[in-house]
Amino acid sequence: MNKTSKGLTRRTVLSGAAAVGLAGVARAQAPAEIKVGLIVPLSGIYTRPGQVMKMGAEMGIEHINAQGGIKALGGAKLKLVVIDCGDTTEKAKNAAQRMVAQEPDLVAATGSYLSSFTLAVTEVTERANLPMLTLSYSDLITERGFKYVFQTAATAGSQAKQALPQLIKLAETASGKRPKTVAILTDNTGASIASAKAMREGLLAENQLQLIVDETFTPPLADATSLVQKIRSAKPDLLFFLPTVISDAKLLLEKMNEFGLGQGKVPTISFGIAIAEPDMLQTVSPELLQGVLTCVASWGAKGHEALIAELKTRYKEPWMTQNAISTYGDMWVIKDALEKAGKADRVAVGEALRTMDAGPSKYYPLGEIKFDEKGRRVGAGMTIVQWQSGVPVTVFPPQLALAQPFWPKN
Repeated sequence: MNKTSKGLTRRTVLSGAAAVGLAGVARAQAPAEIKVGLIVPLSGIYTRPGQVMKMGAEMGIEHINAQGGIKALGGAKLKLVVIDCGDTTEKAKNAAQRMVAQEPDLVAATGSYLSSFTLAVTEVTERANLPMLTLSYSDLITERGFKYVFQTAATAGSQAKQALPQLIKLAETASGKRPKTVAILTDNTGASIASAKAMREGLLAENQLQLIVDETFTPPLADATSLVQKIRSAKPDLLFFLPTVISDAKLLLEKMNEFGLGQGKVPTISFGIAIAEPDMLQTVSPELLQGVLTCVASWGAKGHEALIAELKTRYKEPWMTQNAISTYGDMWVIKDALEKAGKADRVAVGEALRTMDAGPSKYYPLGEIKFDEKGRRVGAGMTIVQWQSGVPVTVFPPQLALAQPFWPKN
C-alpha cells in the first residue's frame, strides 16, 4: 500500500511539474502589454496641442494593436501611458522625473511639444536610458551627444534652410519680383529662437535678403501695437512671424489688418503650427488668414486621406496637424523598434532605433525611417502649409501637396 502510494505520489509530482512547465511556456508566449509613454502639455496655455498629440498616439496604438500588436513578442499589445508636462519648463522636468520613477517598465516615449519642454524632459529620460522620440524642432535637442533622443522632425535650422529658397521662388513666380527685405517677429521659445537664429546667422544673406526689423517677445503677448508699428514703418517685402501661442498669432494678424497691412499687403510666413491650428478660426476670420504660409515639420498630406477622415470622424478635428500625424507616426517607429529589438527592454529599443533602417518615411515628409549619429532622422524634409478658403493645406513638397500655392496679392 505504501509502495503504491509512493508511486502515485511520484507520478503526481512529475505530472504536476510538467504542468507547471507548460504553464510557464504558455505565459511566456501569451501577449502582454508593453507600455509606451506620451509626455505632453495637457494643462495651461499649450493644452490644445497636447490633446491633439494624444489623439494621434491613441489612433496609432489602436491601429498597431488591431493589426496584431508586436509580432516578435507574440502579439503583445501596446498600452499608452499619458503624462501631463504642464506649461512651463520646470513643470515639464518634474513630470519627466515622475514618469521615469512611476513607470519603470516604459520601453519608449514621445512628446513634449515645445522645444524648451523637450530639452528639459530629455535631460531626465536620457539618464534613465529611456528612448524619447520628439517632433520638437530645436537643433539643440540633438546637439548634446545624447544616445536616447530621436528627432523625427527636421530641425529648425534645416527647415529654415529648406524653406527660404522655396518661398523666394514662390514670391518671384507669383509677383514677378524677388523679395529683398524681411522682418522677423519671434517669441522666445526654443524652436522659434532656433529658426530665427539660422536665418540671422547666414541664411538670409545666402538668399540675398536684408533683415530690417528683428523683434523677440515673450508669450503670451498683451499687445501687438508696437511690433506692428515697426513693420508699418519699415515696409519689409516679407514678414517671418514665429509664434507658438494661438492668441499671439491672433493679436498680430488683427493688428496688422487694423493698420492696413493684413490680407497679403505684407506677405506673412510662419514657422511652426500655432498659426495653422483649427482654433485660429474661432477668433480670426478666414479672410485675415487667407494666403498666410507656415513652414512645419509635418502635416496631413497626400497619402494620409484615410487617417485625416478618421481623425475628423472620431475627434471632430477639421484637419490633421503636425501634432496628430507625427505622433501617430512615432507609434509606428516604436513598433518597428520593438520588432527589431525582439524584447520589451528600453536599452534594446534604443539600440534598435539607433540601427534602424526601415525605408522611406510614410508619416513625416520625405527622408527615411533611419537616424544619424546625432539622433536626427535621415533626409527629413519639411512641409509648407497655406491658408486657402479657411483651411491650411499642404502646398509643398509637390509630391505631398493637396493644393497649388499662391502668393497673396498686394
